[in-house]
Amino acid sequence: MTETILALVPIYGLALIAIGTLLSCLALPIPSSLIMLSAGGFAAAGDLVLWQAGAAALGGAILGDQLGYQAGRLGGRLFSGRRLTPQRAALMAKAGAYVQERGAMAVFLSRWLVSPLGPYVNFASGAARLDWARFSRAAIMGEMVWVTIYIGLGAVFADDILALADLLGSVSGLLAALALAGALGLWLKAALHHRQQRETSR
Repeated sequence: MTETILALVPIYGLALIAIGTLLSCLALPIPSSLIMLSAGGFAAAGDLVLWQAGAAALGGAILGDQLGYQAGRLGGRLFSGRRLTPQRAALMAKAGAYVQERGAMAVFLSRWLVSPLGPYVNFASGAARLDWARFSRAAIMGEMVWVTIYIGLGAVFADDILALADLLGSVSGLLAALALAGALGLWLKAALHHRQQRETSR
């Protein structure tokens, strides 16, 4: 699949980059990070224009975020966990707790630092009725960081894209796991504190 993607990027160019980032922001299994790294590499080789590749990736990501937010806002029950696989339901629940705890900062960080949570934070933000303007500002800033990192690294390390993709994927997964553990720890601490207050007031 990786070789197929690498072959398609120079052929379909900007459209593939934009569609890839859009679909990945809707929780579809699209290797958007690899697509952006490849786009950066092809831009370095002169097959694509760097700023156009970045604009396509950013445009697709922003549109995907907006669609995910609106889907969560209009159909919160659909993403409550009852119609999702157990794994995705768990991710959705954790994303919801992350949004409730950190709000716009959760949106910003989930674009690039803990990107596996990004699509679920979009849905959770809409379902939790996070202010749209606040969501949009945080999402756009975060996507700008994400696109700059991946397109830029692809351009700089054009000869080692596959190794770089594996490394970044491992780091991103680790950071996402740490973020989830931290969010669950904060939630547990708050729940225990609330329980102690109830017992004290009796």
